[in-house]
Amino acid sequence: MLWKRIALGSLSGAMAILFMTSSWAADLAEIKQRGEIRHIGIRYANFVTGAGDGLDVELMQGFAKRIGVSYELVYSDFYSVIRDLLGKDVVRKDGEVTLTGDYPVKGDVISTGFTMLPWREAILLYSDPVLPSQVLLVAPAESELQPIEDGADLATDIANTRKAIGSRSVLVMERTCLDPTNYGLVNVGLDLKSYNKSANLNEMVPAMLNKEAELTLLDVPDAILDLRKWAGRIKILGPISGRQMLATAFPKDAPALRDEFNAYLSDIKASGVYDRLVDKYYPGIRRFFPEFFTKTD
Repeated sequence: MLWKRIALGSLSGAMAILFMTSSWAADLAEIKQRGEIRHIGIRYANFVTGAGDGLDVELMQGFAKRIGVSYELVYSDFYSVIRDLLGKDVVRKDGEVTLTGDYPVKGDVISTGFTMLPWREAILLYSDPVLPSQVLLVAPAESELQPIEDGADLATDIANTRKAIGSRSVLVMERTCLDPTNYGLVNVGLDLKSYNKSANLNEMVPAMLNKEAELTLLDVPDAILDLRKWAGRIKILGPISGRQMLATAFPKDAPALRDEFNAYLSDIKASGVYDRLVDKYYPGIRRFFPEFFTKTD
């Protein structure tokens, strides 16, 4: 099964206008005129490593070359990333998503292993899928819990995984792909421990191993890396979500930029560049999602 196989002072009027213009998110024509695309990325798994490379870093560097502009990487985190793109903070309440406040716009595009979630799609434009994923339940290797038996279908596997949690505590992170609200895990009697020491998903497994919770959630890209990094110390119990897609996100008013990125993504899939990047940063992921990669080959 899939889950068995992560202080400026006041400015003169002219200077203020220049500052605001350079900060606004822009569509393709404005970015070409500016001569630079600002890529908002989060240090997460191998999407943006923090060392100047990563799957999404190389994707966006290639895209910058395609449209003839320079490239800038702007670091963010999962709590701030949408605000850095839209200049608005996101509030989710009772199934409603609203944008509030006014903040500096720091970039033009989010590309960072960004999960396509319904509430995000309400406020962002997504590209075609860049990589598949899924949220998994992970335990320390010494836990008495064992990976669930294969069920008749994915829905059964998810139900059995949730049942296995029982009264055990689960480490989660709000406003990320590991937010329990996304998967109906809130207000159903589960002992959820919100990790808020940072917004770095790479810290979930170390925190669990440090006894901050008995179990944790993890997505597949992170799991691929963590199963190597923490070899013999963690195990995957089963799926918490259905299959998900990761993609690049744009402001709603940047459709031309999104469409040009989709054309670029299609071209590098046809040329083999995409395959080489995937194999470089996520070796073995094809075994998790053979149907996705068959379609992209």
